Amino acid sequence: MLIWDSFLIAFSALFPLINPLGSSLVFLGLVGELPPNVYRSLARKIALNNILFLGLFELLGSAILNFFGISLPIVQVSGGLVIAAIGWATLNAKDSEAMVNDKREEAQLSSDLAFHTLQEKAFYPLTFPVTSGPGTLVVLLTLSARLSGGTVTATVLGHVGLFLAILLLSFLVYICYAYAARITKAIPASTAHGILRVVAFILLCIGVQISWNGISTLVGPLLKH
Repeated sequence: MLIWDSFLIAFSALFPLINPLGSSLVFLGLVGELPPNVYRSLARKIALNNILFLGLFELLGSAILNFFGISLPIVQVSGGLVIAAIGWATLNAKDSEAMVNDKREEAQLSSDLAFHTLQEKAFYPLTFPVTSGPGTLVVLLTLSARLSGGTVTATVLGHVGLFLAILLLSFLVYICYAYAARITKAIPASTAHGILRVVAFILLCIGVQISWNGISTLVGPLLKH
């Protein structure tokens, strides 16, 4: 159950940020028209990069917090607020291009892929920040910290669930990127945005809950005195 709970929370929190469908539009705009086999090859490399990148960040999350002397409750409060803010912004997005525009701004479209091979750009900017940007790293750090600090078994199972969510999201990234040209034509933007709104509401609730857990831990000892 711990794995399943961790998986659901991580998937719900990371899905609107990675946003495979929205990111595929940016991906398609950056790489342009290509043969189907090139899309699949590039998508495979980006998905693998995403797994390694987020997996490494998950493992180092606790070490980063310890290095800077940041406590878990503080991460819960601040990270929860960030997650809630992202959920609120997505929930109130004016149109279906909102998340896509955010991805474009993160990528800054500063890399001219015409002068470099696409394989060289598989990590930057196609994996970071187009697929997994700074917001994704903040949420991942918060989730990683939230899963640490308990028993060894609970911590391990929690991180396994988180990693499974990363694997599934990276697989969705591969599907959306490999068949970006087809998917963007087959799925109406309004439908994709509607699904994203539902997930955004769940993300808002998750952010509030994580912040509340942190506040309770910080304030609880003060109320006892």
